Amino acid sequence: MAKKKAKKAGKKRKPNAAFMKPMNPTAQLAAVIGSGAMPRTEVTKKIWHYIKRNSLQDKKNRRMINADDKLKPVFGGKSQVSMFEMTKLVNKHLK
Repeated sequence: MAKKKAKKAGKKRKPNAAFMKPMNPTAQLAAVIGSGAMPRTEVTKKIWHYIKRNSLQDKKNRRMINADDKLKPVFGGKSQVSMFEMTKLVNKHLK
């Protein structure tokens, strides 16, 4: 049993090619993160940076994101979404 665990620990994890493929944001999303093509992982990092910088995370329920004027079109017009729903809505703005 110990030998099997040692083999797994030595393996290096490869990133998923689908997440690393550069994608182009729509105009609404580009207003938040910039207009250049970038992988989904980078898009998520930039959105979270924007949320933290503008204090858009709900104070009481930290899983909820409050939309400002730039994020509202990305969130489909909603004024508040959960962080899990946010990724689904953002993916609709990537081509």
